[in-house]
Amino acid sequence: MVKAFISYSHKDEALRNELESHLAMLRRSGVIETWNDRRIVAGTEFDSEIDAHLESSQLILMLISADFLSSNYCYDIEMGRAMQKHSEGSAVVIPVILRPCDWHSSPFKNIMATPTDAKPVTMFGNQDEAFTNVAKDVRRAAEKFGMQDPQVIRKSPVAAPVSAVNHSGSRGAERSSNLRIKKLFNDHERDDFLENSYEYIARYFEGSLDELQKRNPQINTKFKRIDANSFSASIYANGDRVSTCSVMSGDSGFGGNGIRYSSSDAPRNSWNEQLTVGDDGYTLHLKSGFLRQESDRLTEEGAAELYWHMLVRPLQ
Repeated sequence: MVKAFISYSHKDEALRNELESHLAMLRRSGVIETWNDRRIVAGTEFDSEIDAHLESSQLILMLISADFLSSNYCYDIEMGRAMQKHSEGSAVVIPVILRPCDWHSSPFKNIMATPTDAKPVTMFGNQDEAFTNVAKDVRRAAEKFGMQDPQVIRKSPVAAPVSAVNHSGSRGAERSSNLRIKKLFNDHERDDFLENSYEYIARYFEGSLDELQKRNPQINTKFKRIDANSFSASIYANGDRVSTCSVMSGDSGFGGNGIRYSSSDAPRNSWNEQLTVGDDGYTLHLKSGFLRQESDRLTEEGAAELYWHMLVRPLQ
């Protein structure tokens, strides 16, 4: 069995939990054993416990986000030692790109990242697809590493640290990292999530329209904030408008509270798609109302990409 150390920012804990769920079959079949710092028991010295597990791991999964890169502990300490072990051949580093961030100039820039093409997990319309992709890559890496002759793998033996003994003198009990429980989300949390998602979609459209125009000389674009809860977007090819839309957030009066897309440049009482807030008992997500993609749990990035595709489709 290959031991996998998961290095991550605590701000990405919800995504780490999702990843661990998708790694369950690898654990059940004895391919890997995972460890993260939430398994440290009370009374244990934090740094020593992390160091011991990092040293004894053959796979090191780095969950990359802006918060990971800005964390001195994740970047300087955990990643620093992980890259040393990767260079020595005593471990394999697997960068898992969780969220869009500027990681291409990092020390791990030349290591093959996952998911495929290093597309961030949160940019997938269906997050389960992204994590399934990651799990398959982890399986391949673990099986490849497991086939190596242990005599030629340069590993540093690590004795159990004194810090692994708690204040009572007995060794801390092993425990599961699967300790999350379901919760009920209140209206305030749902409304905040909806507002933040709408603002993200607006920024996503504005940036995408700007980049589309820069890359294509024959294309002109227009982005307009109509009010605090709606915007319009238009694309022109050689001066002719070829696609337009408006996106609105809030209570429609009869369609519920959500984010609506209309293939018109002005808000009206009909629309082509509506996204509403749902949850799985652990995290909030957006779900489609008209396309009936009931299995999809859309992140704000996934929702933005869905609506952007609807706008840009006539040009493709």
